[in-house]
Amino acid sequence: MDNFDVIVVGGGPAGMMAAGRAAECGRRVLLLEKNRKVGEKLNLTGGGRCNITNAEFDTRAFLSFFGDARKFLFSPFSRFAVQETFAFFEGRGLPLVVEERKRAFPRSQQAADVTRTLVDYMEEFGVERRMGVEVKRLVVEEDRISGVETDRGFLAAESVVLATGGASYRETGSTGDGLEWLRGLGHTVHAATPDIVPLRVQEQWVKDLSGLAIEPMKITFAARNGETLARQGKLLFTHFGISGPLILNSAHEVKKLLRHGPVAAAIDLFPGEEPNLVDRRVLEVFDENRNRTLRNAAKPLVPAGMSRALAEHLPAELLDKKVNVVTQEERKILVRLLKGLPLTITGTMGYDWAVVCDGGIDMAEVDTRSMRSRRYANLYIVGDLLHISRPSGGYSLQLCWTSGWVAGENA
Repeated sequence: MDNFDVIVVGGGPAGMMAAGRAAECGRRVLLLEKNRKVGEKLNLTGGGRCNITNAEFDTRAFLSFFGDARKFLFSPFSRFAVQETFAFFEGRGLPLVVEERKRAFPRSQQAADVTRTLVDYMEEFGVERRMGVEVKRLVVEEDRISGVETDRGFLAAESVVLATGGASYRETGSTGDGLEWLRGLGHTVHAATPDIVPLRVQEQWVKDLSGLAIEPMKITFAARNGETLARQGKLLFTHFGISGPLILNSAHEVKKLLRHGPVAAAIDLFPGEEPNLVDRRVLEVFDENRNRTLRNAAKPLVPAGMSRALAEHLPAELLDKKVNVVTQEERKILVRLLKGLPLTITGTMGYDWAVVCDGGIDMAEVDTRSMRSRRYANLYIVGDLLHISRPSGGYSLQLCWTSGWVAGENA
């Protein structure tokens, strides 16, 4: 029978970090992954570029993005935080660059290089890796985890690190198995829902603009019960609705508004200007294009491609009018549209499109000084299995590096 000091279940970022660190501390470590190779989800992050962390070196400021869960994270982040992440990867020959919103990427812009760095780390300290092995359950004997039952038999371990991920990017193998095992062990597990995820839109004109990004702009969401939410930044139109970091990071709040039914939204194409200033801008464009129809004259007012969206909302007879005969009231219709282009949010894109799902083990049931379960002294829980909401921008992967490192060191 195979017997290991530490078995790590899951070959994602947290699992690889935990395995490497445990082996570096002198343990005999086995990493199990049901896919044919490790890092399947990691290789997709950041559009294949891998937003490895957020370069906010003030830990208190960094953790302010983790909501109520931040109180549980000061201890592990005191051991391994953003500065240690930079040192780890750059010390292993993977230089990082910092882009807008403090997002840090490998200079190579290749997520595969991050995975390769972690694989090299595991190989350096002798981690055994077994691919294509599916864990069926954790085996409990006398209030301890004695090992794991796999599709190839039982494997014994003194400690187990559970790093199976949540329920986002299911095609990469993150199907929520670990959450079910934790629930079966008596842990409180909060239901997973897509958290950082694009939004589905009803209107066809939005889908027809797929691939177009607009910035700056402001989008306001209004629920049927009167609640509103406004965000400003960059928006990406897609074949199903809207996406981009601004939308992804708003999805958690928009989901709450969706409880009351479809959400009315409006895009302000001139967020920094009052309607009277936009009207003045329109007049200037009209003066330069006085012999053109409104359909053509409106094009300079909006980002390339957006004039089609305006055409969807204006009467044909107005669109075909020459601007030198457009009335003040008709011009106000255009200004209102530029300050509030309407669309309808019908839902999120669900688990398959989620960057992160919330849900997971209740943080009160994890001793985050070691990432150890408070029910089973030799079970460690890391990464997306933790019930922590956070935005996109490198925060999720930093949680993986931190929790993986601390769990590996203690296991």
